Amino acid sequence: MGKFLLVARLVFLGSQQKHKMKKYKDLVLDQGATFVEYVLYKDKAKNAIDISGLSPRAKLRKSYYSSNATIFTTAIVSAADGNVSLSLSHNETANIKAGRYVYDVELYDANVVYRIQEGTVTVYPEVTR
Repeated sequence: MGKFLLVARLVFLGSQQKHKMKKYKDLVLDQGATFVEYVLYKDKAKNAIDISGLSPRAKLRKSYYSSNATIFTTAIVSAADGNVSLSLSHNETANIKAGRYVYDVELYDANVVYRIQEGTVTVYPEVTR
């Protein structure tokens, strides 16, 4: 029975393969400075994936298990090109303590969630305040 479930899951994932391409990218954030990052969602052949009908969301946490999170402002820059922006204002970054964090970026609709990017964020402290 376990083998059947595994095979069924692999067949299902294969049908969703164009949306399974996520990347790992480390980011740097300067405390007290405006932060903007662009995420391009592409398949394995490096072709843009059209994200029409999906909405982006992204969060930053001290660890995967932290209950507190900083929510990035997200927007679709170009759905046809799979281009999503993440941003934080200078006031928002000023309230993040220097250190290492984890983040991820997801696209979702009522039926599915795709994690398209994840990684660590290093926050460098602000000197000029």
